[in-house]
Amino acid sequence: MSVDGVNLKINKGEIFGFLGPNGAGKTTTIRMLLGLIKPTKGEIELFGQDFTKNKTKILQRIGSLVESPSYYGNLTGFENLEAVRRLRGLSEKRVTEVLEVVRLNKVANRLVKEYSLGMKQRLGIAAALLSEPELLILDEPTNGLDPAGIQEIRELIKELPHQNGMTVLVSSHLLSEIDQMATQVGIITEGKMIFQDSIEVLRKKRQPLLKIAVNDTLEASNILKDKGIIPTIHKESLWVSQTDPEFVSEINSTLVHSGLSVYRLEEVKRTLEDIFLDLTGKGASL
Repeated sequence: MSVDGVNLKINKGEIFGFLGPNGAGKTTTIRMLLGLIKPTKGEIELFGQDFTKNKTKILQRIGSLVESPSYYGNLTGFENLEAVRRLRGLSEKRVTEVLEVVRLNKVANRLVKEYSLGMKQRLGIAAALLSEPELLILDEPTNGLDPAGIQEIRELIKELPHQNGMTVLVSSHLLSEIDQMATQVGIITEGKMIFQDSIEVLRKKRQPLLKIAVNDTLEASNILKDKGIIPTIHKESLWVSQTDPEFVSEINSTLVHSGLSVYRLEEVKRTLEDIFLDLTGKGASL
């Protein structure tokens, strides 16, 4: 998937949820941020520096886990991290430190081939943390995990900014996951950013709607339009954006006095999934 003019604004110490359907351009964007592929046009700036001119220095400040972690199954968790540490010339104490951060210190001497999928994901995150990065990039870190594994990874991610002061960019196609751990969220679909703000702003979009069921939907719509109320017709019901009691009572009286039968007046609360559907034109879990 190609991306078009994506501009991520991520502040220090935030957990930025990079959200979008599968194939929306999330992994392509992340690969460009890590220098794994080159953009055909445009510029990349990280930490206020031009990525092309300062690639080596910038990448030294970033840790990442893209797709599945790499590991040696016949080595222990400790030995896997020790190999990475030596290659990168890092402090000897870092292996023990990151094992504690990801809560693998008690199984550090077990062979990685005996690890659960969730433990392997945590080992991959541990490897990304070895260099004490300022920015940690995680691409779909809970993909394929069972509920217990998802909970473990989610809690670990939420703790990182507080314990280590780092900034985390985590991608997902699941809104429920981003909602439970991100402070900021950016939504991408078909290669373009369509929303970027705090998770609280996204939640505030959950304004309830009034669902109206009557015997003649089209006639009811015309009557309300004459009163200055513009409803939406969906699945043989009318929908309006106001739900306060006086307004609902007024609508009911107007329709009844016009000779229509009102079957239902229902307040429908919108979920974050509904908002995601509106923004992307697709489902919330894709």
